[in-house]
Amino acid sequence: MTQLERARRGEITPQMEAVAAKEGLDPEFIRRGIEKGTIVIPCNVNHKNLNPSGFGQGLSTKVNANIGTSDAFPETEKELDKLKAAVNAGADAVMDLSTGGDINLSRRRIIEASTVAVGTVPIYQAMVQGYEEHGNKVGLTADELFRVIEEQAADGVDFITVHCGVTMETIERLKNQGRITDIVSRGGAFMTGWMLHNRKENPLYEQYDRLLDIARKYDVTLSLGDGLRPGCLADATDRAQVQELIILGELVKRAHEAGVQAMVEGPGHVPMDQIEANIKLEKQLCHGAPFYVLGPLVTDIAPGYDHITAAIGGAIAAASGADFLCYVTPAEHLGLPDIDDVVDGVVASKIAAHAADIAKGVKGALERDIEMAKARKALDWQRQIQLSINPSRAGKVREAKNAPEQELCTMCGKFCAMKVVEEHLGKSCSN
Repeated sequence: MTQLERARRGEITPQMEAVAAKEGLDPEFIRRGIEKGTIVIPCNVNHKNLNPSGFGQGLSTKVNANIGTSDAFPETEKELDKLKAAVNAGADAVMDLSTGGDINLSRRRIIEASTVAVGTVPIYQAMVQGYEEHGNKVGLTADELFRVIEEQAADGVDFITVHCGVTMETIERLKNQGRITDIVSRGGAFMTGWMLHNRKENPLYEQYDRLLDIARKYDVTLSLGDGLRPGCLADATDRAQVQELIILGELVKRAHEAGVQAMVEGPGHVPMDQIEANIKLEKQLCHGAPFYVLGPLVTDIAPGYDHITAAIGGAIAAASGADFLCYVTPAEHLGLPDIDDVVDGVVASKIAAHAADIAKGVKGALERDIEMAKARKALDWQRQIQLSINPSRAGKVREAKNAPEQELCTMCGKFCAMKVVEEHLGKSCSN
């Protein structure tokens, strides 16, 4: 039985207990959220070493890191190093987006090594196999696509991105809309290419019950993908994007009826003033399902710094109700990220998530900042480093900029505001 089915029976599972302990909440709160579909716990029955996390309403905002091979960089070991770096930096989940080398081997080793939830986009592997077997990227059959999905589910993948809302109808909306960047989602582009080439409806939509059967069998959480997410600010919140979201809302309901956990993916490139509206629209149309957003990126002109543009958008999105942030690295739009890019992306998204959690009143969020303030007041450098988002980075900067055992930092020295006020305010109070 899935977590959703067990929640409906009134059962509190070990996974619900684990999430409640992490969040400092009553396990019954977690159970009710799963029952309503506002919380998911991605936890495939075959992912044996998983330390489960919850995503959704009332929980801390979570962060995902994308890893995976490509044709240019097919080495599995490098992706395992990225996995370790991402988890150490605070990632709550990773997605294996491998398209090069031995894809099956990479996925299985990542699942085996990962204590956090692992997601995939099965159509990536299906398209690679289709190209190898049929000589073109859109030559695979629907049965071949579903075989890949079931194989990945059997391996222990906890959540899968599936572009079920890219239908013939949404493609027509896209044509009539007119966009600058058309489709930037690889899965959305592949699915569109497949439909137009084969002149058939999207099998993930047309055979959705088949997908639900696989997901229910292994308790795989469906991450209903935004195949028509905007790839630039000018394309944000258009008819094609909203049409897909309407369809995803209908599919969320069908997933819940089948006992399958589901969340919804969101944009993309979005101007700051449209982010809150996008979040509210998803929550309304998709029955409160957890919202998993890429960024959003708030400007198109910052290659090399897109972890910052995404963190700005992510903070606004999460404060508005988004539940799960997909990191963006400095390498976005430029190339495959290395380990340093992965760490920078995770940390930037963790900052955004924490800032949003303070705004949302998530338990323990503001308290951590209060502890930091007390440590700064006391000039307790070790405590400040310990409380920081990235203690390793904070420690290295402190060590590089100051002499050992130096109480005052080199920014202010003897003119330290904390020291001056402490000295004179203390005398004033004693008088």
